[in-house]
Amino acid sequence: MSKLAEILKRHQTDIQADWIKEMSSVNRRKDLITDGEVKQQTAELLESLVEASKSGNVTDMHSSQYAPVRDFLSSISTSRAKQGFTPSETASFVFSLKAPISTRLRKEVKDADELFKELVISNQLIDNLGLYTTEMFIKTREQVILRQQEEMLELSTPVVKLWEGVLALPVIGTLDSARTQVVMESLLKTVVETNSKIAIIDITGVPTVDTLVAQHLLKTITAARLMGAECIISGIRPQIAQTIVHLGINLNDIVTKSKLSDAFALALQKTGKKVVKAERSQTRAASQAGGNDDPRKAS
Repeated sequence: MSKLAEILKRHQTDIQADWIKEMSSVNRRKDLITDGEVKQQTAELLESLVEASKSGNVTDMHSSQYAPVRDFLSSISTSRAKQGFTPSETASFVFSLKAPISTRLRKEVKDADELFKELVISNQLIDNLGLYTTEMFIKTREQVILRQQEEMLELSTPVVKLWEGVLALPVIGTLDSARTQVVMESLLKTVVETNSKIAIIDITGVPTVDTLVAQHLLKTITAARLMGAECIISGIRPQIAQTIVHLGINLNDIVTKSKLSDAFALALQKTGKKVVKAERSQTRAASQAGGNDDPRKAS
């Protein structure tokens, strides 16, 4: 049976104080965490370790006794990943506990062989804790990155209401399967909310159109048609037109325009409206202004 559990329990306060000093010597991020938070976190982790090691098991991190320790390290890793800590800064929170425990073992254990055994056990324990903390940190960072990617996809595919019953969906960048799903969901949701009958998909910002991109566009258009909205594709550049013809992509039943303005004018026409140029009649305005200054007309 290891004496580490007994030493952790009897000298918990002293080990915590040495631990906090050890963290201060390795450039602790005081801009991201306060002294009070550090004191509370170190006390909670030590208390969890004392309870977990009562059975004599001080190295098996996957045992049921260490479930509270794992939960606490997971919460620490999650919070620090969101606060802006680096993986090494998060892991150093645990690894800096190694020196205080080793110092206390040297004071309490006099036999050299037994001291060596306890040092090996304590180092293995801290290493396991640090590795688990790093794994949880990376897992949290991956979840944050994935969520940010999803948010960027949503922001990069806005559905704009150009006119009553007319929507525009500007697409910038390459269309892949994941982004097509977001585009389709955003468009269909807005079609239902606004009861729009025409949707303009502008691909001016799409660098190239290959067979896969065309298939994604056709899926989006088909889904919109099922919701009762007609689609117009704008932004067809000469290079894209040549590529579509060369690949044999069939867009015969889809209205296409080279510019967004042309597509918008067509959409207005389909809704029974049109854009006209407003001309000011300067002659009439001048005549009215001159008539107000004429005393004969005023009478």
